[in-house]
Amino acid sequence: MEFAKLPPGDVRALIREGTITRHTSGMCDGYAQANLAVLPSEYAYDFLLFAQRNPKSCPILEVTDRGSRFLKTIAPGADIARDIPKYRIYKNGVPGGEYTDVSEFWRDDFVSFLIGCSFSFESELIAGDIPVRHIEEGRNVPMYITGIECESAGIFHGKMVVSMRPIPPELVVRAVNITASMPRVHGAPVHIGDPGVIGIKDVGKPDFGDAVTIKPEEVPVFWACGVTPQSAIMSARPSIAITHAPGHMLITDVKNLLLKY
Repeated sequence: MEFAKLPPGDVRALIREGTITRHTSGMCDGYAQANLAVLPSEYAYDFLLFAQRNPKSCPILEVTDRGSRFLKTIAPGADIARDIPKYRIYKNGVPGGEYTDVSEFWRDDFVSFLIGCSFSFESELIAGDIPVRHIEEGRNVPMYITGIECESAGIFHGKMVVSMRPIPPELVVRAVNITASMPRVHGAPVHIGDPGVIGIKDVGKPDFGDAVTIKPEEVPVFWACGVTPQSAIMSARPSIAITHAPGHMLITDVKNLLLKY
């Protein structure tokens, strides 16, 4: 089935029924995707402040009411507990398993944060004749924990996570300009070139996602990533947290065009 051309509501229905369990890169061309962080309300203010202080990594698209599983703005009626292909549970900062449905873990004090995702600008890159290697190779985007410290807030702190796409050098400026126009889904890259400068020891061994081919003439380009909250959760060690599994996003009803300046 060609998921790139399906409307978001249809894809979310397929996810909810368990037909789709893979990463969502390349799905629903032209629509924004979102990362997820769910926390007990006692941690919600600290996390909201963390996101506000780290807008490149954590651009907030929506925050739910306390205890609500359902979105109101970016995908009205979407069920946070069932409409993402794969979730992660963290207990005291330690990953406790991955699930396709987290209804059984839901609590009345949960607050959910939906955060912009770089998958959203990939259709814009492709429209600009810029290759997106992980889509070409049918893989999840490679993601890395960097040496860049986020600005802390309350209990939350940690290293920035980035996603990487190899770009031909003559197309780097075009890629920067396209993504810079979409700050609510991470915007312009945070680094271009040598991975070691931002603390990545081996670009062929991502911390999350899949390795992709980097051709000899290509330049690795790194964007802030919405997996950064998971780095902060592992550092802060809240009693429980629910996130998306890296690369497995909520597909929203928001057109990418509406996320531009």
